[in-house]
Amino acid sequence: MSVAHRTASARPGPPKEPVPPPAPPSPPGWRRWILPLGVALAFVAILFFNPLTKKTSAQNFSYTAFVTEVTTDKVSTATITSTGSVSGKLRGGVAYTSQIPTALGDDALSALLVQHKVQVRGTGPAKSSVLSVLLSLLPFLFIIGVFVWIGRRGARQMGGIGGIMGVGKSKAKVYDEERPSTHFADIAGYEGSKAEVMEVVDFLKHPKRYARAGAVGPKGVLMVGPPGTGKTLLARAVAGEAGVPFFALSGSSFVEMFVGVGASRVRDLFAEARKRAPAIIFIDEIDAIGGRRGPGGFGSNDEREQTLNQLLSDMDGFEPGASVVVMAATNRAEILDAALLRPGRFDRTVEIPLPNRVERTAILAIHGKGKTLAPDVDLDVISRGTPGFSGADLANLVNEAAINAVRDDRSVLSAADFDAARDRLLIGRRDASNALLPEEKHAVAVHEAGHALVAVLSPRADPVAKVTILPRGAALGVTEQLPESERHLYPESHLTDSLAIRLGGRAAEIVVLTEPSTGAANDLLSATELATRMVREWGFSAAVGPISYGPEGPSRDNPFAGRPYAEETQRSIDQEVARLLREAEATATRLISEHLDALHRVIDLLLERETIDGSDLATAIGVPGHVDGYERPSTPRAAAMTSTRTETDGTGNIRN
Repeated sequence: MSVAHRTASARPGPPKEPVPPPAPPSPPGWRRWILPLGVALAFVAILFFNPLTKKTSAQNFSYTAFVTEVTTDKVSTATITSTGSVSGKLRGGVAYTSQIPTALGDDALSALLVQHKVQVRGTGPAKSSVLSVLLSLLPFLFIIGVFVWIGRRGARQMGGIGGIMGVGKSKAKVYDEERPSTHFADIAGYEGSKAEVMEVVDFLKHPKRYARAGAVGPKGVLMVGPPGTGKTLLARAVAGEAGVPFFALSGSSFVEMFVGVGASRVRDLFAEARKRAPAIIFIDEIDAIGGRRGPGGFGSNDEREQTLNQLLSDMDGFEPGASVVVMAATNRAEILDAALLRPGRFDRTVEIPLPNRVERTAILAIHGKGKTLAPDVDLDVISRGTPGFSGADLANLVNEAAINAVRDDRSVLSAADFDAARDRLLIGRRDASNALLPEEKHAVAVHEAGHALVAVLSPRADPVAKVTILPRGAALGVTEQLPESERHLYPESHLTDSLAIRLGGRAAEIVVLTEPSTGAANDLLSATELATRMVREWGFSAAVGPISYGPEGPSRDNPFAGRPYAEETQRSIDQEVARLLREAEATATRLISEHLDALHRVIDLLLERETIDGSDLATAIGVPGHVDGYERPSTPRAAAMTSTRTETDGTGNIRN
């Protein structure tokens, strides 16, 4: 039965949950403005229509003026409050106000008012009315209303109860009824990895079939691989094809500035998943919370450690979750805590490596859908020229080729567009303003011709695919070699030839120009790194012996480790590295001196054309070419790539 058919079959086991009633229609957008608009109108009404705040056009007298008005018989009435405030009307009916300075203790004013027949009234302290109380409470009511409004909006956005107090709620997105459109047919290659992942999904959908054989499904699946290899895409395919609820979130969404929030979110996530079991939880970039604890880790009181402890407990603790599988993805599996990787938590580790040649061809075909390709585009040829490319790199390559076609006002992608895109990604942008002086251009041609000549004459070297002296990015010139097949093991003779090729440019400068230049900086760096690994890690030195000291500095087991060998051993390693480099330079110099005429022909051809391919190089040197139908560049991830650069970048490293 095919995988696609299995994912579409019905799920036996526990009865399905009742179909919930349809959700009520969402309220119109204008309703969200009712509360703030009502508050604004209330303020306007209080400001303009409050009788307590109405102002009258009364004359304001000073105390001296008020006494003068009384003395001249112009005051008709006077209402005096307990605080000395005076208001009333003049003989002509005009209102007035004044203030008696109570501190003076002037008792003559009352006699003066009686003498001039002013009708005097007194008032006690003003009593607070209901309206004044409401007005005094209005600011507090407004603040409370704003908090209630924000809380309700937060609750709706977080999909649960709590609002701004619900920071401990899980932020996982649930895919149940509406699932992503990605399926396993959209993922090229990785048949073994897809089968392992789908086996977990199949267990959740058909638990009885596994129970008959006494099998227990894995509780956790950890997908490990370099960046861009499709770990998250594989999880999206699981969400698209699985018949169970799928909870997706990233590791960083657990950790906030508040201590304990991460652990609370883990509890809430697993509680929700158990309610809807069987279910799958996918945590992307789990290294954000799953790093090692203890020395060199997060520390004993760190929020991340509390989150990790809660995750360990929920995955396989005192109350393990039933029918809940945790899927996770990371490209830094070496830093994960050992307790997280043990069986019972992540039972299965799925390696998702860089795609091979056949898989790259299939990936290019998927990304080429919807694009018009010219007849000269051979996806298998492009795949062969991109060893070490991930799926994301290949997608970027196709997109750059399309952009290059748009620049030329074309909608059809040609092989030249893919060549330009590969050069753009691997070497850098071609800058016409970065022109070389004539003597610099000749020196670069000598340097690259030295690389190419030694590569062609070395019996174990990979074929040369392209030589150029056009500056791109930091590279002033590049000699690219394309492996005939993707290697997994490198014999010592191949590495020795690779050292000679890397130093061939410097040797050509010494032979032709009588002195080296700074253009060999990148070559010296990559050659030294390769020779050091040959001596220290791979045992290719009789003096040091068949001993692997591994890389220097901290390791996973000992984060405080330094150099794992003595000073005398370091001296022996340095001597052997220097010996290998001197022998490689001597070999390159000998080959160049014996074929000096061929070197000059290559130099003249480079100065004339600026870029030549493998067949042109073989014709100029006078040896049979073996480019296997491919005359396009390789990649810095290939076994050898030498260049004349203004700065070093460490390309061309061979990885075991």
